[in-house]
Amino acid sequence: MRRKAQPKLEPVVPKELLEQAKRSISPDRLTKAAKCSVCGAEASDAGGEPLCWVCRRLKISAWHEGEQQMPAQE
Repeated sequence: MRRKAQPKLEPVVPKELLEQAKRSISPDRLTKAAKCSVCGAEASDAGGEPLCWVCRRLKISAWHEGEQQMPAQE
């Protein structure tokens, strides 16, 4: 048994618009990813420091622990 041949459908998005979108994204992907200053993994420069998401979370956790311990010491 053979499948019925599917008719060619027109693309929903015009080719020109699709190419323009691909060109606008490409430079972002081609830029070299920053390295985490702590562990060397791929990092973003959000917050002004080049940290990966793991090191950023550890830093935030350490801040919260430090804030909780300060009143206990006084």
